[in-house]
Amino acid sequence: MPRLRLAFMGSPDFAVPALHALHQAGHDIAAVYCQPPRPAGRGQAVRPCPVHAAAEALGLPVRTPARLRKDEAEHEAFRALDLDAAIVAAYGLILPQAMLDAPRRGCLNIHASLLPRWRGAAPIQAAILAGDPETGITLMQMDAGLDTGAMLLREAITLTPTTTASTLHDALAEIGARLALRALEEAPPALPQPEEGATYAPKLTRDDGKLDWSHTAAALDRQVRALNPWPGTFTTLEGETLKILAATPEPGSGTPGTVLDETLLVATGEAALRLTRIQAPGRAAMPAEAFLRGRPIPPGTRLG
Repeated sequence: MPRLRLAFMGSPDFAVPALHALHQAGHDIAAVYCQPPRPAGRGQAVRPCPVHAAAEALGLPVRTPARLRKDEAEHEAFRALDLDAAIVAAYGLILPQAMLDAPRRGCLNIHASLLPRWRGAAPIQAAILAGDPETGITLMQMDAGLDTGAMLLREAITLTPTTTASTLHDALAEIGARLALRALEEAPPALPQPEEGATYAPKLTRDDGKLDWSHTAAALDRQVRALNPWPGTFTTLEGETLKILAATPEPGSGTPGTVLDETLLVATGEAALRLTRIQAPGRAAMPAEAFLRGRPIPPGTRLG
């Protein structure tokens, strides 16, 4: 593979495998762009994002502009890097046209879906929520639209009834790293995305995690698997919020939200959902049986 001069642009854990792969392949990474350090954790200490930490560990220069769209000085600094290409993975800022046009081979984006399905901010979660049979990675030539650029490479992965956002995230991150290397080596032709079948996965909020017991057990199971660890799924018990970290659909019937047995089988709009891992406020996450030893929840109890 020829040694190329690159910028890498990414922020969360999802982007770290691609950064490592490009570095290990011997490419000249002229700059790593990521989100600025922000307060995090209980103490709200200012921390660098995962890509920032990984880049520093590799001895790579890091840039953390808070915005790009109208920052002419940042545009010129990017042009001055004299790049062959930029690899982008969940960066978090929209690249203006001046930056998209600067590298000789443009900006290539690692997107976590089989485009045009699930453009937008939360494609991993959206695929599980929708019950899609498969998802994957699209390596895309970026344009000014929202995930509308021409496709260079795609690789699918099967979704199973036990796939979680966490396991899918890790698998797709590794696929994305591999496809980024392939795209740089092979320079595949760019194929326009079809507009037919295009869908959008908006950014998630905490409210998306509230379990609505009138939904089917299958849909609630997908919600639990899709939204943990972020934003997390939850229900209420006597005014207290309980995080639901794992659950399993089972046969059962009753008024939605009603506990049906001594081991937290809960009626839904269709069938029932057994809650298997729970976290109460200020407590550690634990299996349902351990939770119930300290706080029994009798049949007939209603969850909100």
